[in-house]
Amino acid sequence: MKKAESQIVRLLRTKGPSTGFEIKNGTGLDNLLAWRTCKTSEKLQLERVGTRYLRLDRRVDGFARLSPSILREFLTYTVVGLKSDQESLHARAADIRDQIEEISRLKLELARRMAAAVAEKFGDAYPRDQVAFILAGDIVYNMAHDVPRPERSTGKMVRGSDIDLVVIVGDEVPEAFFTTLDDYIYREKYTMLVSPSINEEADYIVKRLGRVREQALFDTFKHMVACKILDEGILLHGSEGIFHSAKSILADAGVLEKLAELEQVAEVFRRNAEASLLKDGPKTHESEYLFYSAEESEEFE
Repeated sequence: MKKAESQIVRLLRTKGPSTGFEIKNGTGLDNLLAWRTCKTSEKLQLERVGTRYLRLDRRVDGFARLSPSILREFLTYTVVGLKSDQESLHARAADIRDQIEEISRLKLELARRMAAAVAEKFGDAYPRDQVAFILAGDIVYNMAHDVPRPERSTGKMVRGSDIDLVVIVGDEVPEAFFTTLDDYIYREKYTMLVSPSINEEADYIVKRLGRVREQALFDTFKHMVACKILDEGILLHGSEGIFHSAKSILADAGVLEKLAELEQVAEVFRRNAEASLLKDGPKTHESEYLFYSAEESEEFE
């Protein structure tokens, strides 16, 4: 890795502290080689920005891993600099942190406008005390990014992190309203995706409180994912009563303790995965999941 180290050092002397993505583009190095070189070099120092949080992945024994993945964390949320110039490293990391928080704020506001637009379509017939729009995912952790990526269903390029919405309605809401609500949200989702000025992806699910009670059994992978997403969610628009009822269902079922245990498992998995990759790299194609993550899409399918 000495040759790779020399390439990275030359780049940093010219460009200054850089993200993993900038190092990859500036040197042409393979992602894994660039990461391993930066992690092991005595000339380089890494500063991570943002938060790690629980993500569930079918490929992982026990299902628990941390997000961002090792690769995403390196490319987007890590700044690499020379150990001899730590002041510049810290300054660049602070700039990146500010950018990520601003991206998260803008996506939060877009999600809030989307929810309000859906509610407005119903006019006075909207049962405000029976509907809660809940936001989850990268945005609630101030970890949203705007790196272009393909949207799953169409392959169309969108602006980074998607908007994850869980919309919960009361059990007594008529089925006709439930169906219309889903339709209105889908229309807003489509408009946001195809509009050149927005070009954002929104994933969503609409469900009743009764469905939350079923999922709180925490007895299948899909139920675990749904509980994890609801647990991290914040109220975006609508009924505080429905929002707190959904959260209470998780707490009463002991889900919060189970998620805390999974997060501890995920932290151990990350430490072991990094140690394995630094020592041997991925030994087989199948073990590349240590470096990459699967899309957490179970709740929105």
